[in-house]
Amino acid sequence: MAGASLLTLLDDIATVLDDVALMSKVAAKKTAGVLGDDLALNAQQVSGVTAEREIPVVWSVAKGSFRNKLVLVPAALLISAFVPWLIMPLLLLGGLFLCFEGAEKIIEKLFHSKHPDQESAQLDNELSIEEYEKRKIAGAIRTDFILSAEIIVIALGTVQGQSTLTQVLVVSLIAVLMTIGVYGLVAGIVKLDDLGFYLERRSQGKGVMATVGRSLIAFAPKLMKVLAVVGTAAMFLVGGGIVVHNVPMIHHWIEPIIMDIPNISLAKALFPSLLNGLIGVVAGLVVVSVWWLIGRVKNR
Repeated sequence: MAGASLLTLLDDIATVLDDVALMSKVAAKKTAGVLGDDLALNAQQVSGVTAEREIPVVWSVAKGSFRNKLVLVPAALLISAFVPWLIMPLLLLGGLFLCFEGAEKIIEKLFHSKHPDQESAQLDNELSIEEYEKRKIAGAIRTDFILSAEIIVIALGTVQGQSTLTQVLVVSLIAVLMTIGVYGLVAGIVKLDDLGFYLERRSQGKGVMATVGRSLIAFAPKLMKVLAVVGTAAMFLVGGGIVVHNVPMIHHWIEPIIMDIPNISLAKALFPSLLNGLIGVVAGLVVVSVWWLIGRVKNR
């Protein structure tokens, strides 16, 4: 009898694990797009620190990301169970915040641009270095919170109707894997130039290894510049996408436009994202304007 009970228990565990593996695979596919945006945003956010501090800064942001998910996973499960209507407005606020940050970056770049050496001038002493790193880390963790929330909500949407245990395991697994994946890749990206220098030293500047090293050294700063642009664009794409999917009026307005796109695979794939990005830019500029007006009223 005890043996039969044990076999039944093992069978139940195996069934749950199969369900978790299957649902995790589905959730991973659905969150892959946000993962790409998360990678671009965080690689851009932690750029600009000194070479020897890159990995510590990435590690600090990764720890902050884990803390975010320790809050978000149980919060999302509880909200989904007891007040599911609250998920949409919370996501919408997060999307508007991303659009706001992206609009601020563009406005700062266009109207308040600084000399390239001006920002680095404030890093002359140890205190300013610490402050600079803290700002970088805080900004990256803040952005990660919103992207993590979207990843968790998407993952949670794939397991609706499943048992509570399956929901908890799948959402937790996706949260952990996404964090490890994103920050592992971010760490690799920010250390590309160091790898290039290592290869060049190891080969003493000769042979294929030296060529690869020099290529990595030349490629790394260009990649970071591209990621800076992609990261800002991702704020509008993700934020605009959240706005479109959570504001019925906007969703119904753009749906006919998307339906009228010629049946060309590339156009069908790119146009909705571009439209989301455009709406994200408009939403960001609106939020920046409202925030500016609030500031003026407070000052008066």
